[in-house]
Amino acid sequence: MLRARSASDRETWTRAFSFLLLGSICYALPWSVFAALPIPYDDSSVLRIQGSNTIGARLGPALVKGLLEEQGLSAIRIEAGAAENEQRIIGKSADGRTVSIEVAAHGSGTGFTALADGSAELAASSRPIKDSEAASLQALGDLKSASAEQIIALDGLAIILHPGNPLSALSTVQLAQIFAGEITDWAQLGAPAGAITLYARDDKSGTYDTFKELVLSANGKALAPGAKRFESSEKLSDLVSQDPNGIGFIGLPYIRQAKAVAIAAGESQPMLPSLTLIATEDYPLSRRLFLYNQPDLNNPWARALVKFAHSPRGQAIVDQNGFIAQTVQAVTIAQNPDMPPRYQALAKAAQRLSVNFRFQEGSANLDNKALRDIKRLMSYLNAQDKLRNKVVLVGFGDAKTDPARAELLSKLRAMAVRRELSKQGVIFREIIGLGDELPVATNSADDGRIKNRRVEVWVY
Repeated sequence: MLRARSASDRETWTRAFSFLLLGSICYALPWSVFAALPIPYDDSSVLRIQGSNTIGARLGPALVKGLLEEQGLSAIRIEAGAAENEQRIIGKSADGRTVSIEVAAHGSGTGFTALADGSAELAASSRPIKDSEAASLQALGDLKSASAEQIIALDGLAIILHPGNPLSALSTVQLAQIFAGEITDWAQLGAPAGAITLYARDDKSGTYDTFKELVLSANGKALAPGAKRFESSEKLSDLVSQDPNGIGFIGLPYIRQAKAVAIAAGESQPMLPSLTLIATEDYPLSRRLFLYNQPDLNNPWARALVKFAHSPRGQAIVDQNGFIAQTVQAVTIAQNPDMPPRYQALAKAAQRLSVNFRFQEGSANLDNKALRDIKRLMSYLNAQDKLRNKVVLVGFGDAKTDPARAELLSKLRAMAVRRELSKQGVIFREIIGLGDELPVATNSADDGRIKNRRVEVWVY
């Protein structure tokens, strides 16, 4: 299993990102065209984005600014919008006309509401769309399809404490008990005594939805009514860093002056929210960040932003803003006596790639991220000359009554990835199934079992 790495890992990461082309741009009158995208004759916004504060506070505006720069606009500035947590990104065309894009960051759920009522073209979300939301938006098309669901970055929920708190690790069970108000004093966890103060994001937040799903609901708990709630990620983090008895949860870029602790789920080892562990989605509280659009998207600026977010420059902006870009990077893994023998042999002679393949719920089909990762992986293998007898796929799964069945199912998952890569000329060195070895999540919940059903890629 990957071990937690420090933030200094960032210096070792490459900037070679792969991107997904999403189709050509169409134009319509009465717009005129500048630098390949239409600009209105009035000052109306060319694009409206609504949703996640995690995305909308910094990453969304930064991606929009990058797109405007790519389009050749000048005098680009970001200014406050009409309400708190709203921003306008504005640029000037060569002939002096104004181009503006609006970003409103009031929580992931508000993005889907805005898609429904037509007040936004893109929904920013720090969690997957809910079944109920997808059903209510069915008239717009399948919002769960690969053409509608865009994974633009990876993130990890950091559990943050005051820098003086001596605790270094917590389990997801302990977290649930803390935020449910069942553990109320730090002395119950072996730290100096003091009444625990809870800091949480607001109900509209995708960050809260993720924490609720991965921690609270997974352990049959609900958030204690006395928790302090915040719409702003920065404000929550800053207050925790000033409160010796505080604990909160936040997106990775918002740790700021607070202290992050390692997290364990089920039988997994405690893991810090490091770049490598979030890139592979092994960190127990890792998550994906999304843009959602209508499958038949007719706004050219929305299509261009989605394409830009997947591009090398867009992914570099993801990295610059503290999130995890979807690159493929070779990582050396230290051998550990707890590893299965075949895994130890890999760790000794090969390197693991920073991408895991996962599957649609209840299916042997690759999920939307995995489909794009096939293309990213092929770019890496071609560039590194590793198409022939250099690649090992290692499948994992959740626990079964019969260990042999668990091993077989894990190898079948690896074979599913092999089929996709073989179509593009990859000749494999070995395909391995390790069953329920090296879990990264608890097997007592559906979400944990899905996370454990994964395929790693190793290269010689």
